Amino acid sequence: MSNSMTEISVLSTQRDPFSTTAEVAARYRTSPSTVRYWRHAGIGPHGVKIGTKVLYRESELIRWELAREAEQNGAA
Repeated sequence: MSNSMTEISVLSTQRDPFSTTAEVAARYRTSPSTVRYWRHAGIGPHGVKIGTKVLYRESELIRWELAREAEQNGAA
């Protein structure tokens, strides 16, 4: 990876950090298995698999929260 790509990657991660499945579960006060089910069923936030871990960008979690809120308020 070139230096410029490394810099972009580092800046992107700093501005839009990743959360683990366990961190997402704690955020939504549920279990990691529920978060994995949501992802498998296509009803949860989109994750990205890096190695053996599935990670979730902060921007994706916010997008998913706003979509759920709009859906519950009849806007979707």
